[in-house]
Amino acid sequence: MRRSWLKTLLIFTGVAFMLAFCLVPFLYMVVVSFSTTPEFLTPGVPFKFTFDNFDAVLVGQSLHFMDYLRNSVLLSLISAFCCVFIGSLAAYAVTRLPVPGKMYLLFLVLAVSMFPQIGLVGYLFKFMAALGWINTYQGLLLPYIAWILPLSLWILVSYFSQIPIELDQAGLVDGCSRWQILYKIIFPVAVPGIFSTFLLAFILAFNEFMYALMLTTDYRTRTIPVGITMFQGLHGQTPWGNIMAASVITVLPAVLLAIIFQRYIIGGLTRGAVKG
Repeated sequence: MRRSWLKTLLIFTGVAFMLAFCLVPFLYMVVVSFSTTPEFLTPGVPFKFTFDNFDAVLVGQSLHFMDYLRNSVLLSLISAFCCVFIGSLAAYAVTRLPVPGKMYLLFLVLAVSMFPQIGLVGYLFKFMAALGWINTYQGLLLPYIAWILPLSLWILVSYFSQIPIELDQAGLVDGCSRWQILYKIIFPVAVPGIFSTFLLAFILAFNEFMYALMLTTDYRTRTIPVGITMFQGLHGQTPWGNIMAASVITVLPAVLLAIIFQRYIIGGLTRGAVKG
């Protein structure tokens, strides 16, 4: 009895610690975004509620927040779509077609994806500069897709490997081509896995910082993570209220997507293991 009580206590303590660890910074960010001063926790500094920070971020033209948000959403959507489309074709080939050494190919893709961004961004900058793609959408889309595609491929391979191959055989018997089997049979069955992969790819692209920092120069293509770091107030001081307000607006879509579609995300990631 005592051991069961101790186990329950430890579980609740661990859960409470993790919730506090994850939520306290987020709550502090929200509170600062509605405060006239970030020093309200200092003794003698009162908390004053205001919407001025959100008004400056959403309406003010000097911060270019809406430009950053538009760029991030557009680049993330295109990157996620390309990664899911290419990853789906590759996953179908790996799980259905007699590709020689397909598992070695998968591990090679995984190994290449482990190179740190900081080790590649210098060469990538020279390459993009030679193409004239600095501060352009295509200059960000190419590295985004290359960076996110390995994860998308592995998730989709894991999901496609659990779809019975008898469905393909039945489609071939009915006279379907491989393309028809893919988009008429496999895609509809694999919708949860494809959707979860799309969401994860979107979130990864939306939060990417290094490539956006090095390959953009102004608000025309700069994304949200980099744009927020460029906020600067009068006389060079850091406008923490504006930064926190912009961060709250930026975080909300990802949080809402995760809450609303968590069943699809978890189902897509835990469908099964990769089969050789």
